[in-house]
Amino acid sequence: MNAVQNPERPLPQVAVVVIGYDDAAHVTDAVRSALAQGPAVREVVAVDDCSTDGSAGLLDRLAASEPRLKVIRRRANSGGCGTPRNTGLDAVTSPYVMFLDSDDVLPPGAVDALLDAATGAHAEVASGLCVRRELPSGGEVPWQARLYALHSVVPHPAQRPRLVHDTLCVNKLYRTGFLREHGIRFPEGRFPYEDVVFTARVLAAAPRIALVPDRVYVWHVRRSAERLSISLDRSGVGNWRARTEACRQAYEILLGAGQKELARVARAKFLDHDLRMYMRELGLRDAAYRRAWWEITRAHLAEYDADDWARDPAAPGRLVGRVVLASPEPCDLPRLRELAARPARLYPPYTRAADGTPVWSEDLPQVSLEPLLTRPVHMLPLAVDAELRPRARGARLRLRLHELYSRVAQAGPEAVEVEWRHRDAGAEVVRGTTALVPSGGTWSAKTTVDLPALAAHGVGTWDLRLRIRFRDGVSRDVTAHALTGAGLLRRSAVPSARHGVVLVQPYATHSGALALRVAPGARGVLSVARGRLRRLLH
Repeated sequence: MNAVQNPERPLPQVAVVVIGYDDAAHVTDAVRSALAQGPAVREVVAVDDCSTDGSAGLLDRLAASEPRLKVIRRRANSGGCGTPRNTGLDAVTSPYVMFLDSDDVLPPGAVDALLDAATGAHAEVASGLCVRRELPSGGEVPWQARLYALHSVVPHPAQRPRLVHDTLCVNKLYRTGFLREHGIRFPEGRFPYEDVVFTARVLAAAPRIALVPDRVYVWHVRRSAERLSISLDRSGVGNWRARTEACRQAYEILLGAGQKELARVARAKFLDHDLRMYMRELGLRDAAYRRAWWEITRAHLAEYDADDWARDPAAPGRLVGRVVLASPEPCDLPRLRELAARPARLYPPYTRAADGTPVWSEDLPQVSLEPLLTRPVHMLPLAVDAELRPRARGARLRLRLHELYSRVAQAGPEAVEVEWRHRDAGAEVVRGTTALVPSGGTWSAKTTVDLPALAAHGVGTWDLRLRIRFRDGVSRDVTAHALTGAGLLRRSAVPSARHGVVLVQPYATHSGALALRVAPGARGVLSVARGRLRRLLH
């Protein structure tokens, strides 16, 4: 929904700084999306970071017919995003400024929504909802949606600590004078995650911030691109080293500005977000990467103090961090991957020390899990096994809920709601409910998978989501660990009256959760074959 135009606001007032390097395929779309924002945009400053693919020529031709567009070509490539953004910021003459990457776009009405919020609230910063759009599927995931549920004004960042989690600089409008008065700039050169440091500098200056629920930025995620973006290219351990350095600098900036609570939140955010994300992928890396990653992580976590660890000690990110810090060498990667999942799953074995205290393992008894004994049931990292076997008339799903230091039995699990959620369409789901039956210290359930209902949506991937219901009405949303025994994750062809045949492929995601690929009919079969060929060629 676009914001209503403020008749008292003088126009135009906004500059949009667009940066790009060797992105001729997308840069003009980004610039046009900025120009299309309307009369509120006084100028678009396009900074070409010494491209070699003709990007600058495309921008020059566009500028010839668009007086609001100014093109700046850097003489040497900076190797990052910070330097060209600073170059653009130096050239801005407008009272307000936004930043846009060459492979993304501003949705219609974004500038008006942010500018009206900033001027109406006399705010130095206005921030709105960014959506991550996966390409080519088009599926969208909102970024930090909790922050942008309603219109609100935050007089001081400390009053909304969650702001620390939104480290993007591109879904925000800044008063240009505010940035210049406080000397707020991006790190120069090849500094991945420069926006993490920039955002910390902004928050350290204690701006008044206006938040809007409007979609103001579309972040295009092209995972199959030949050249991944800096943030998506996590294949080398240097990426993790850069991320930890950015998080370290953010903490120091906030602490140095006297923003102690925000600094604590920044450290907690590293554990809950950054650490968990990379831990889910660690098992995919080679031994040399894992050792280097482990060493970098332990050095970073060694800087945390007792207060950092004392906050919500049973939180999954803190448990993962304590295991890493306690072990000199990489260990227990499958269990850590499960614990780093969203929602977290603490997979067996459930070890106790000699005095009965829950601990991580016999090898790491110093990592106590005692806080789990008092954690609310709806927040426990419950572990559920899932076994899916396609059959001639459909598929059978078997689930097994594990005990967790007697907490599950105390809560009394009664039923499980099973939901298959389409990964791209999001809202398209297939649901069912079945009873949980006690079985030798665990609880089991059986149900059928409605393959015709899944196949009706065409070729796609479905994620399994579960909701465990307990006798007092409390529930816990979980995912299920995919069992990988003989034949369990094998592709099967299931006869279908409507489609002739449906290809069904159960598989384990990076976090070990069960998911299901479905491809109906001849077109589906061809689509799967083409996908396999592309992966082989790649």
